[in-house]
Amino acid sequence: MTKPPVIDIDMDAFWRDPYPALEHLRSVAPVAFVPQLDGIVITRRDDIDVWEKRVDVFSSEQPGGLMTRLMGENMMRRDGMPHQTQRRQIQTAVSPRTVARHWREAFRDSARTILQGLSARRSADLCTDYAMLLSGEAQRLITGLEAISARDMDAHSQAMIDGIANYGGDPDIEARCLSAVAALDAAINARIADFETTPTDVDTLAGSSMIAVLVRAGAPHEQIRANVKLAISGGQNEPRDAIAGAIWALLSHPDQLAMVLDGVAGWDRVFEEYVRWMSPIGMSPRRIATDALVGGVDIKAGGRAFFMFSAANRDPAHFDNPDRFDVQRDTRKHIAFGAGPHFCAGAFAARALVADVALPMIFDRLPSLRLDPDHPAVFRGWAFRGPVTMHARWH
Repeated sequence: MTKPPVIDIDMDAFWRDPYPALEHLRSVAPVAFVPQLDGIVITRRDDIDVWEKRVDVFSSEQPGGLMTRLMGENMMRRDGMPHQTQRRQIQTAVSPRTVARHWREAFRDSARTILQGLSARRSADLCTDYAMLLSGEAQRLITGLEAISARDMDAHSQAMIDGIANYGGDPDIEARCLSAVAALDAAINARIADFETTPTDVDTLAGSSMIAVLVRAGAPHEQIRANVKLAISGGQNEPRDAIAGAIWALLSHPDQLAMVLDGVAGWDRVFEEYVRWMSPIGMSPRRIATDALVGGVDIKAGGRAFFMFSAANRDPAHFDNPDRFDVQRDTRKHIAFGAGPHFCAGAFAARALVADVALPMIFDRLPSLRLDPDHPAVFRGWAFRGPVTMHARWH
């Protein structure tokens, strides 16, 4: 029997930049027990690609997990048919057809308004003044929670993200998460009542929203609340971080930006390479449901495991010079959206928001866009990672 090696990590350093520790784990102990996380950490892409699909071993069902306890049991915390049923109900709101018919042009309208306000300013923190606002406007539309402002949507999302990554048990973080959950539950309940009282046509913007779709599907109210909060927690932060982060990546790699502006590489390539290189979703937790042999290491049922997508996406077995940002790279092996049955349901909407709208429009509308040398960008996070400030200037 080969027990998992025990590897300690500095959590503060891990939060500031997880990649050195992930590289060390992947190279010397790809399946290891990390005491600071109280769980098994799996870092090689091939292991994750195989075992994330094995929900009989690595179950998403975590009755006592942070997400379930703080936000309610959503489809991410269900496996098998219960997961598939809820996923099919939600898919109508974020399908390629719905994105093409409704959301993409609505995203463009929101981006035009935000960029019009930015154009006269000459400088801004693009995290808060562009990426966060645009992602928040997209969430208001997709969920149907148009009464919540984009800034409040972001604040609620961040509070939930912090809460479900609060493995250290900070009571202040948990309190902020619960406050956001209460505010969102009240808003979701109000919209459920609206759609139940006045049914809407599926071919309208409001009728294509997630709450409207779930009400028509007859989903229980508790399930609607849980899954809409799930969509907000992931659908706000990850596109926001990808928008601001990809802008920073291009501005800090002018050779890569030149290839995009010259048409050598498309904006879709920027998006795919960025989410590989700086994975906005860094990991996915699982409950170990049964004993298994993973990567030559025996793991025991009853514990917790983490699939580290950010480590997998820089695995040198699949990506040459993986720490380099390269828009011409073959990114087909990245698993930034997952690798199994829990593959991100909103991936197509995220691609449309970031690659089709946010990136091309800002470089088109803000001439001579460049980083502000007086305010360097700051990246943080390991479970969810992105820039917390990203200042830029333009003419």
